[in-house]
Amino acid sequence: MTRRLEGKVAIITGAGSVGPGWGNGRATAVRFAEEGAKIFAVDREAERLRETVEGVKKAGGAIATHLCDVTKGSEVAAMVEACVKAYGRIDVLVNNVGGSAPGGPAEMSEETWNAQIDFNLKSVFLGCKYVIPVMEKQGSGAIVNIASTSGGDVEALLAQRQKRIPLAIEGDGRDTANAALFLASDEARFITGTEIVVDGGMTARCD
Repeated sequence: MTRRLEGKVAIITGAGSVGPGWGNGRATAVRFAEEGAKIFAVDREAERLRETVEGVKKAGGAIATHLCDVTKGSEVAAMVEACVKAYGRIDVLVNNVGGSAPGGPAEMSEETWNAQIDFNLKSVFLGCKYVIPVMEKQGSGAIVNIASTSGGDVEALLAQRQKRIPLAIEGDGRDTANAALFLASDEARFITGTEIVVDGGMTARCD
C-alpha cells in the first residue's frame, strides 16, 4: 500500500451493506482505511455497519460510525457536525446512498417516485450542502458521488449485465472502491466534474 490517504478523514455514506460481501460502501471504507484514511462510516442501520467496522479494523484503520437518514437535512447536518467533533476535519465525502424501485411511469406511484428522487438525488445534495462549507474553510477536500448505470429489477439486471460485459471477469465493490480511491487522492488533484465508469465495458459495448 502507498498510504495515499494518510492522515485524511473520509465520510462514507451507505457504508454498510444489505448482505455479506463487498458492497460499494463497505469496500470503499476498507480500501480507504488500507490507504491510511480515518473512516466516518454512515448508514441507517447499525447492523449493516458491523462487517464494515470489522473490515476496517482488520486493515489496521480507525473508524467511527454514525446512524443517519441522508434524505433529511437535520440528520445530515448532525452527521457532519459529529464527524468534525470526532476527527477535527473532513477531507473526503463519498456519497454512496442510492437504489432503484421497479416500475415505469405508469406503474410507479407518485410517492415512490418522490422517495426515489430523495434517495438518489437529495441525499447527494444534502451531503454536499453541509460538507462543502467545512472543506472551504479548510481550503481543500474531495467529493466522490457513486451512482449506477442500471435501474429496475435488480436480479434481472444483474443477469443481463453479466451477459453484456466484454471482460471475462466479474467485478464487485472493490473495483468501485479503487476508482473512488483515485478520485479522492492527491493523484486526482487536477480532476473535477468528471466521471469514471466502472462496469467492465458494459456501457461501451455496441451490441
